[in-house]
Amino acid sequence: MRLLIVEDDRMIGEALCQALADAGHAADWVREGGQAILAVRDERYDALLLDLGLGKVDGTAVLRAVRERDLVLPVIVVTARDQVASRIDVLDLGADDYVVKPFDVQELLARLRAVARRSSVPAAPTIRAGELSLDPASKEGSFRTVTCRLSAREFALLEALARRPGTILSRPEIEAKIYGWNQDVESNTVEVLVHCLRRKFGADVIRTVRGAGYVVDRG
Repeated sequence: MRLLIVEDDRMIGEALCQALADAGHAADWVREGGQAILAVRDERYDALLLDLGLGKVDGTAVLRAVRERDLVLPVIVVTARDQVASRIDVLDLGADDYVVKPFDVQELLARLRAVARRSSVPAAPTIRAGELSLDPASKEGSFRTVTCRLSAREFALLEALARRPGTILSRPEIEAKIYGWNQDVESNTVEVLVHCLRRKFGADVIRTVRGAGYVVDRG
């Protein structure tokens, strides 16, 4: 998933970016509410992790602005405010979930998977595209008779393709799904990942469309 983190605490922001990258997600991070509103306007995200205490433009204002533009984008509020009234206010404003700091990273990842399922049609824990199926919880993939556990990057690449079966994604489009703004991307990263996945599942798991990109079949 491509995620936006809105968090003004440097230590928490860096830790979240690393944890999400380790789980195979592309995470962009901003520290101000105004930057968050611009990012949501200019980029397409699968979910937003939103702190409330952000200074001039706080998290509540960001949530209002996001919901004025997008009723679908999943928003998980991640905050130190543990009052029931605060939870009620932001949930009524359109947040999908509310996590109080400090939190367990694995629980946050599970909540991300849950809001992603609710925002998808159909809402199913397994991602399917033809003969390919992916389990976001276990990071396992299955293609025809082969099932194996995937690295975070391998899973992220297959997920990006499997969520749009039959659609050709270019290398830059795939990179945008598996890397955040501040992560270095080597020129042949996508090609290396595709090669590794074909070694595990066979050459047919991903098709190359010369000069255009990669695709997985609908089946």
